[in-house]
Amino acid sequence: MTTWLVTGAAGRLGREFVGLLHSLGEPVVPATKAVLDVTDGRAVEAAVASIARMAAGDPGDPVVVNLAAVTDVDGAEVDEAGARAVNAHGVANVARACERADVRMIQLSTDYVFDGSSRQPYPEDAPIAPATAYGRTKAEGERVVLEALPDTSVIIRTGWTYGAYGRSFVSTMVELAARRDEVEVIDDQRGQPTWTFDLATRIYDIGRLLSASAVSGVLHATNSGSTSWYGLARAVFAELGLDPDRVRPITSDEMPRLAPRPPYSVLAQDRWAQLGMEPMRPWRQALSAAAPTVLTGR
Repeated sequence: MTTWLVTGAAGRLGREFVGLLHSLGEPVVPATKAVLDVTDGRAVEAAVASIARMAAGDPGDPVVVNLAAVTDVDGAEVDEAGARAVNAHGVANVARACERADVRMIQLSTDYVFDGSSRQPYPEDAPIAPATAYGRTKAEGERVVLEALPDTSVIIRTGWTYGAYGRSFVSTMVELAARRDEVEVIDDQRGQPTWTFDLATRIYDIGRLLSASAVSGVLHATNSGSTSWYGLARAVFAELGLDPDRVRPITSDEMPRLAPRPPYSVLAQDRWAQLGMEPMRPWRQALSAAAPTVLTGR
């Protein structure tokens, strides 16, 4: 059994992951920002040392899953220093505390470490080239983890997440479907919609492997396949039993944003085969499985 410390436990993925651990009977310390601010180095060191003591004598080593992050992509363009304080310096606090306490670490990262100029899925070892402040700060966080914990950490990159908790593109589409006859959605950005339940399950699997020293480095964890935001919106309407033709495609130029969005955010899943695991299921299957709770609130 693994003992877990989860930072950012009040977020969309944090709540999903902590709920999964509770359902599995795994010992977990859910550290919301109110409980543990990762920018406070002393507090982080104390929390990691505490989880190491809790796990003493257990067959599985303790694992820290750092989900604390500033994820406001446009806001990071305005306040890059504020994003860096959490996404890089805060990550450094966690990584160094794990190094000192000999604790393993999972760091969540993002497709935004790439600029989106490719037209082929990005492998795990592709050179990173972030084009936004958010991407730059997340890339800095990746580097500090890999430097501090080269053999005892995993970077998990993901993107386009949605789930039962918090706001997401999918929840926005559900709301707009109820209020508008027609919805305009960007059709020239491509990525991989990822259900947080599937992602949480995969993080758990990797944590168990990491606890057994069976994996390290960078992994990509998204539901497989790809689509555009327009394609995802049509799928949401279809799952709701609504006419997908109510969704109208537009270009990114018709909906400008402060931070440029990667036009191509598809991540390759090559390392799963090396670990004897299948890639995560196709995004469309995941959306159908998520529909009873995520789309309708039942």
